[in-house]
Amino acid sequence: MQVPSPRFHWIAALLLAFAAAPSAAQEIQGQGGRGPAMIIKAPDVSQQMLDNADKQSVNWLHTNGGYSQHRYYPGSQINTTNVKRLRPVYLFQTEVKESMETAPIVVDGIMYMTTAFNHVYALDATTGQEFWHYKHNMGPITTFCCGPNNRGVAIEGGRLYMGTLDAKLVALDAKTGQKLWETQIADPEKGYSETMAPTVVGGKVLIGTNGGEYGIRGFVKAFDSRDGKALWTFYTIPDKGHEGVWAENDATGRNMKRDIPAEKDALAKNSDFYQTLGGGVWMNPAVDLASRTIFFVVGNPSPDLYGAVRPGDNLYTDSMVAVDLDTGQYKWHSQYIAHDVWDLDAVSPPILVDAKDASGKMVPAVIHGGKTGHVYVHDRATGKLIRYSEAMIPQENMWVLPTATGARMLPGANGGVEWSPMAFSPKTRMAYALNLHQPMTYHVEAGQYPGGKLWLGGAFKVIEGEKQWGRLAAVNVDTGKLAWKFDTAQPLIGGALATGGDLVFYGEGNGLFRALDARNGKLLWEFNCGAGANAMPVSYSVKGKQYVAMGCGGNTQLDFKRGNTLAVFALPD
Repeated sequence: MQVPSPRFHWIAALLLAFAAAPSAAQEIQGQGGRGPAMIIKAPDVSQQMLDNADKQSVNWLHTNGGYSQHRYYPGSQINTTNVKRLRPVYLFQTEVKESMETAPIVVDGIMYMTTAFNHVYALDATTGQEFWHYKHNMGPITTFCCGPNNRGVAIEGGRLYMGTLDAKLVALDAKTGQKLWETQIADPEKGYSETMAPTVVGGKVLIGTNGGEYGIRGFVKAFDSRDGKALWTFYTIPDKGHEGVWAENDATGRNMKRDIPAEKDALAKNSDFYQTLGGGVWMNPAVDLASRTIFFVVGNPSPDLYGAVRPGDNLYTDSMVAVDLDTGQYKWHSQYIAHDVWDLDAVSPPILVDAKDASGKMVPAVIHGGKTGHVYVHDRATGKLIRYSEAMIPQENMWVLPTATGARMLPGANGGVEWSPMAFSPKTRMAYALNLHQPMTYHVEAGQYPGGKLWLGGAFKVIEGEKQWGRLAAVNVDTGKLAWKFDTAQPLIGGALATGGDLVFYGEGNGLFRALDARNGKLLWEFNCGAGANAMPVSYSVKGKQYVAMGCGGNTQLDFKRGNTLAVFALPD
């Protein structure tokens, strides 16, 4: 789950403002071309192109660069020696001034970007000229947390795929923007919604769900990319066995102060709450094509803070999970926090890397940046935790239990690493993680399932007068050591991008879009784009020229300045 701005003391205020929102903030009429420009040649993205997306430097075909989700662009035309000359090429302004968390994809010089409220734009990636604009016809009921966000589209062949706030999956013609089909994923009246970008692989469109604050039962589903027919569903809350092993400690070995005898008594009286136990999956899975396995992280249990109504470990919430790509069958899980009552769930998307195990042998691994402030490194075959990193941000008073009057604990409920995707550079072997430091107190309040309405079981309260800040941390995945850190004036939320030019790009809520030296964290370049730079940067090339793009629309969750601009940069000719 995501927690809002320090301006709001109580998360309920913001969440309620968006629950059951009837429609878009701004009405945009019509769809289709708004000018003479048209896409002449329809995109045709093959599975081979998707498989090898992270091995080339022309297109940006996946939200996170490739199935491994490195968010690494291998080109080096823009590098540490010349990035100071980087200049804006164009600013594209959408018609939706709202929180922007998208990652555009780029195919043969055509860019596809999304905005809040499920708008899609097709642009000339070198000039920003608009080809077409699609606006989703939103249903009467939408129920979502922390802003009307959308994080992008997926592409396969000549089709685009997008999840919507009213819990639908939509397929569009990439040449014209016309809708080809749509299918209902889940019931928005029960708290289900979609903000993540789908992932497409081998004719399957993979997508999870939001709703951990509304008592949903989380899942990942696969749909046929040709017609939207459902292929399989993996529920993140099993109907049997969700009590787990009654873990006393978290993944790092610290005691979580659970009253396990009381929980067992409660479970004996009622074990049928799995239908409302939460466990949303709202960021992309990583895909291992060799083992035909997908890896994803699962969000918080419902309700967030009141654990008395959900005894047990609440599997598979707050976990990394591996399932079979072709069948959706369970392979393994590794839980970071059992019976979470702090909303420190697992959100930032997993990354596939090779990393040294305890003996020093290089093995296939999968990593995750946690709200706890650790980067976790797992054996990809078994899920066994190989190591966890040094804490990237301050930790204090863990795991004190929430109280009616509030208990102080660091990190706050936003983390650590929120949904922000990390980047990984194979050159430096470092993972680059955007962190927040927001001191909070945790408050618990009893409450029964309200039928698809907001269900927190308490609140998270930002501590007035205590400084908040952000930190971009570089973590060596082979040792877990922090190689360097770069502190910022505001908490960080958004994505990171690493490049073959030894750069790390990221944005801040004050509008600064920055490039650091990936080897040492030195600030090399910055540009203020006028509104919160809180989307996910990407890079691509057209006719041999490298570009870097970043969405600057601010962020609802942290109340960073709203805008409606996509900023694109390149070196001067």
